[in-house]
Amino acid sequence: MSAGRYAGILLLFATQRFIELLYSKRNERQIHWRQPDAPEAGRSVWGWIGAVNLGLFTLPALERALRRRPPPRPVAALGWAAAIAAVALRLSVIASLRESWNVRALVPSDLRVVDGGPYRFIRHPNYVALGLEFLGLPIIGGAYVSALGLGLANAAVLRQRIAEEDALLMAIPAYRERMGGKPSFLPRPFSGH
Repeated sequence: MSAGRYAGILLLFATQRFIELLYSKRNERQIHWRQPDAPEAGRSVWGWIGAVNLGLFTLPALERALRRRPPPRPVAALGWAAAIAAVALRLSVIASLRESWNVRALVPSDLRVVDGGPYRFIRHPNYVALGLEFLGLPIIGGAYVSALGLGLANAAVLRQRIAEEDALLMAIPAYRERMGGKPSFLPRPFSGH
């Protein structure tokens, strides 16, 4: 695949993410209408989260343009599998959480606890989807440095946010009761618990 076509693929995935952001903004307004002071996890790293996500849709395209050769087909196929799995998982998260889903990690006190869909198995499927996306999208174009660098940067900025989000969620008794015993990212057969 040419560098231009790969840039177009990244633009397509970025467009899908932009639509998700619009849906999130709508949900954030509704949450703030119900609870203006709803706490937000990871507010201090929000700018970094945005920068790393912007990098996901730009830096791999630049790296691919400089590389000049596409990745081997099996490598690109692995990237496609991860990227498509990421979108499917995130869409299942959005379908499960509906009006509660938001990218700002707002946790209102009247949170509707969801333990269906991917939440039957783990507490943070949305972050698993992000991890898959940060691996898959760069690999599709053979942007290996971007895959490694952006993946590590994403994990670093999300570390604090996830810790803060867990603290907010576990402070809600119904959440703690229904979700507290579930692993964060890998279902039980894989998590060792």
